[in-house]
Amino acid sequence: MTTQQRSPDSQPVAAGDIARTFAFWGPGDDPALRPFREQLRREWERRGYRQIDGDAPDAAVIFNFIDPMKPKPFRRRQRATYVIAVHTLPSRPDHVIRNEYPVMVRALANLGLLVVPGEGCWFVTPEQGCYSVTDEGDLERWVRESVDRILPLATSTLVIDNRFEPDLEEELWDGDDLTRAMFDAGRRLDALGLLPAPFPLEEIVEEKELRAIKRIYGIGGLSYGNMSVRKDDRRYWMSASGVDKSNLQVVGRDILMVKEYEPETATMVLSVPPNVEPRRASVDAIEHWMIYQEHPEVGAIVHVHGWIPGIDATEFNYPCGTAELATAVADIIRGLPEPGRGVVGLKNHGITVTGRNLEEIFERIEPVIETQVPMSA
Repeated sequence: MTTQQRSPDSQPVAAGDIARTFAFWGPGDDPALRPFREQLRREWERRGYRQIDGDAPDAAVIFNFIDPMKPKPFRRRQRATYVIAVHTLPSRPDHVIRNEYPVMVRALANLGLLVVPGEGCWFVTPEQGCYSVTDEGDLERWVRESVDRILPLATSTLVIDNRFEPDLEEELWDGDDLTRAMFDAGRRLDALGLLPAPFPLEEIVEEKELRAIKRIYGIGGLSYGNMSVRKDDRRYWMSASGVDKSNLQVVGRDILMVKEYEPETATMVLSVPPNVEPRRASVDAIEHWMIYQEHPEVGAIVHVHGWIPGIDATEFNYPCGTAELATAVADIIRGLPEPGRGVVGLKNHGITVTGRNLEEIFERIEPVIETQVPMSA
């Protein structure tokens, strides 16, 4: 039976009073992890967070100490709870992402954290980011720098809710020249090797876990990259979440019309044809919305998991679909000499590119883009 770890002064928390709280959950009894775990508790408390009972499912941040062979998910009661799956190994695997990504997914975590005492810790993200903080014999520094990387992610705000309204004009039910340009662009991305295959989630989790993953991460599947094209002053076509970007065809399923953002409910509003079961919009819809609204000269946006050396990049690897990532990208684009022809790096993730149209974007990036994204703490 799972035992819960708590400090002597941990305590229950009133419903709705979860801000600036954290909890330890799961077995957490590996002796190799005890010094790291204890310093982790001290560091979060030093930053003004209060540890609460690990049985309480409403902490803002949950450290789930797992058995990597049988990772037990922490069952959230609300999506805002940020879960970090933590475990230790005696040495670093040869291929960290290949070894740790399935562990993070099976644990239904927002972030995977592998701790290897004497070497460092490795962070693994749902976007297949992987970076590390080294252990140089100074435990306090090691944990402090690790929390520096965790805190901005754990406190970011998701904007991934969708509302579908069956009011798309009939003449657009089969698409238009812009959606056909998106289809061609998807094939070009595939030819450039910029569409990594979606991680085979169905091979490592059951159907109920797949449903939980879609709810937690706000995605239709772990596929990567997206694109959009401006339709008019306010609306834009955007690739859906979890679809094959090299085969965008069906409006309402593969390509969606984003028509509005409701800040009071953090909801993207989409126009779809009637009698179509819509997919979710890409989680980056809020980022594209901000860019289009501020820069009327931008006619298209492409996001891929590639890199162009020398570009400005975000300071943190905020999760996809968060207001913080959208704001960080928008801030950089605003400061570029030509916001309508910009390239912004998303730390440990990829790039977002703006242009007059998709053809113009590809003319700029094809000669210089690299498929390997640099990773750093």
